[in-house]
Amino acid sequence: MVLFGGILSIKAVTFFMFSIFAILAVGYALGRVEVKGIELGTAGVFIVALLYGCFFYKNLDSQLVVGEYDYTVNALKIIENMGLVLFVTAVGFIAGPNFFGNLKRNFKSYVLLGLIIILSGAVACAICIMIERGISNDGLTTDEITAMMVGIFSGSLTSTPAFSASKEAVGNAHLESIVSVGYGIAYLYGVIGVVLFVQVLPKILHADMEEERKKIVVAQSGARSNDADRFIHVDEFGYFPFALATLVGIFVGSFKAKGVSLTMTGGCLLAGLIFGHLGHIGKISIVPKSGTVKTARELGLALFLLGAGVSGGAKFVQYFKWVYFIYGIVITTLPLFAGYFFARYVLKLCLLNNLGSITGGMTSTPALGTLIHVAGTEDAAAAYACTYPVALIAVVVVSQVLIRLF
Repeated sequence: MVLFGGILSIKAVTFFMFSIFAILAVGYALGRVEVKGIELGTAGVFIVALLYGCFFYKNLDSQLVVGEYDYTVNALKIIENMGLVLFVTAVGFIAGPNFFGNLKRNFKSYVLLGLIIILSGAVACAICIMIERGISNDGLTTDEITAMMVGIFSGSLTSTPAFSASKEAVGNAHLESIVSVGYGIAYLYGVIGVVLFVQVLPKILHADMEEERKKIVVAQSGARSNDADRFIHVDEFGYFPFALATLVGIFVGSFKAKGVSLTMTGGCLLAGLIFGHLGHIGKISIVPKSGTVKTARELGLALFLLGAGVSGGAKFVQYFKWVYFIYGIVITTLPLFAGYFFARYVLKLCLLNNLGSITGGMTSTPALGTLIHVAGTEDAAAAYACTYPVALIAVVVVSQVLIRLF
């Protein structure tokens, strides 16, 4: 196989593909293990991918080096981005019919909740920076400590845009690498913590899920449902509208205004929302079949977690310190509870609307997948889609402000 002037052997490609499907198989098996009613679900793929990265990344990497070119990082990044695009576009299609009506009724609530979640995380990060400067004995400079902690902040909120913005803001390659280390260390609990939160909280509250499903339907009443069966389908499963929405989303996400863009993730989410809301153009359906959307959502989530997990695991052991991991736990957990109590007692949101909004505010795609499974309804995706853009913008801005302040 010839790529970019180099040659990858069939053996190398086979080993890579074997590794990918082995991680998926073992990850799903692990995710199915239930302990006291709690299971990891698709996040099991992330755990296995992280472990694979810790112990076998060198073996994988050695197979995919041609001359001076290392294909491993780029191959994993393609898998991660492909998964993210599939997932967020699918979420857009799922939430589209309910999104605009829901946003109109609850706009202030979603904006406030998104800001509360991100700002509480920022406060926690600022406190951790000051603590670390007082106790650090690693010989790190103040700039290096700030870079590490802002990396932990973006990893705690599993925010790739904040991660990218932080690396750009620190201004040199050395500090960029430190940001990457912090992101990788905090990302583990950033994923698992929110996944467990949306599973454990309903059990603690002894929530009646059937009743909660009725409440969220009432909260989103008036939303339009698209009857696509009355329109012409370009293909049986709806791959055409899905691909078209993704294409539009990538195109829109690539535009920058004063250095700020929706990113590929935000663009695909927006395109999915609009396509899902419109339902058709003339007599042509632009909504995929329900089964296609659900499959794309699940496959996308698994691929995203796989790519991120293997890459993160490669440096996890090398740079891991327990105190950094604890900082990540604090910066993830505080916004979860701040968001939950604010949504429950101030905004008076029902449980599934509350948790859906929190997954969006935490920019946690894995947690949304878990919540949909736990709740037994995809209506929570509309709340995620409403809060996510607010949190996305806020976390990018806040990460850069932290760097400038400290």
